[in-house]
Amino acid sequence: MAYSRYWVGLIGILMGIVAGFLIGVNPLYVGLILFVPAFITFFFKNFELTVIGLLILRSALDPFSDQGLTRAFAIGISALTLIYVIVRLLSKQTVHIDSFWCFFAGWLVVQGIWVVLLPLGGLGFGSEYLSDAVREWVRVLSWLMSYLLTLQLKERLHPEQIVNSLFLALVIPLSTAFLQLVVPGQFLPSFLAVNPNQHDFRINGTLGLANTFVTFLIFFIGLVYWKLSIAQKRLPWFLLLGILVFYLVTTKVLVGIGMLVVLIATLVIPRLNFAKTFGGILLLAVMVGLFASTDYGRERLASVTQTPLLNPDIDVSRAVLLAASDDNSFNWRIAQWTSLVGHWQHFPLLGYGLQTTNAFGPMFAWAHNDYVRALVEEGIVGLVLFLLFLGVQLLRLLQIIRSPLSDPSQKQFCSVLFAFLLAAMVGMLTENVWSHTALFFYWFSMLAIASWNWSKFPLRSDSSTALRSAQFQ
Repeated sequence: MAYSRYWVGLIGILMGIVAGFLIGVNPLYVGLILFVPAFITFFFKNFELTVIGLLILRSALDPFSDQGLTRAFAIGISALTLIYVIVRLLSKQTVHIDSFWCFFAGWLVVQGIWVVLLPLGGLGFGSEYLSDAVREWVRVLSWLMSYLLTLQLKERLHPEQIVNSLFLALVIPLSTAFLQLVVPGQFLPSFLAVNPNQHDFRINGTLGLANTFVTFLIFFIGLVYWKLSIAQKRLPWFLLLGILVFYLVTTKVLVGIGMLVVLIATLVIPRLNFAKTFGGILLLAVMVGLFASTDYGRERLASVTQTPLLNPDIDVSRAVLLAASDDNSFNWRIAQWTSLVGHWQHFPLLGYGLQTTNAFGPMFAWAHNDYVRALVEEGIVGLVLFLLFLGVQLLRLLQIIRSPLSDPSQKQFCSVLFAFLLAAMVGMLTENVWSHTALFFYWFSMLAIASWNWSKFPLRSDSSTALRSAQFQ
């Protein structure tokens, strides 16, 4: 007892010294240091609830990225996962990992080579971009940790239960998007208002940019499609689908239509029947019709005809010249890619380093093409590794879909993930999809549950009996 009092007293003195120091630095740190032990205690006592809560919370954090909250979340989720794994290992309890997590971890370690090479002078840029490279590496590390953390829910929660909980992540982004539609911007708090850097009014919810909001919406449209295929009560899911499509159109992002076309085509074509084909065509027709019903939508569609893609009288060189004056985002992208590829040729093998593409181009902006980004930042080697990383995910999902041991609803779920990844890869041709942190946080969480043995779980009451009955016969 005497020893325990001694240690309690010593810890109290140390905490008092640390707290006094932190008050001089930033009083908020005192609250943080007191909050962390309480949160970790709650985390271990209510593991499932905390993990689901963290998944739901991520979609609401981007408005506070300037305050460093998203970076703190990425570091915190990584640290929390490592603490949990270490405690489980020390107590000789099971820690769930799978083959893809091992591949992902190895791939991320290799990505660290580009971080190390920056200060050593082995890339196009030097140590002046080291902090950006480290921040990018930590960002991707948080995806790896979200995958690992979700894996620890295995045999604790039903996969469908996790997906159902994830729909709560829509509440704050959609509510914010609704406020952006109906409330004048000057009456909204600055962190909820539409991004002032956009030249036109395009809602972004809490995802920072309209383009980021679009990929987030398409991901959840895929999950709603899966729920429609297994749910007994479909009306609520049809209503949610309509709401998501409405917001998708309101973002006024043209690439969203292309991604939705790929998503629906990938899901419908392998199972061609009249109902699914008609439903897919109807959904696309409604979306394109709504998009084209606005002046901005018609302007965006018309701008495509003034690019080398649809106009044979405009070649790449002319598009680069036009980009300086015609305010055509497609021609601007061509000019950006041309500039980036030109710089890449000076360091073709290993590139310039992570997070360096905004140092080039007509407007010193991001690449707006993730394949060009990978080429410039990491050279030919990095581009091959990036394509390998995406390809392994596609093959993994395809393997589960074709496995005779997979649960029917699991196969349908993996089909949706497969279709979305294809859509995202198409979106990467013209957008910075790889920079959509919240999207991939959710993506890797869903990828983690895709490979579980769903047949071990009991039949869910809100799932279609016909879809799953085969496994119980």
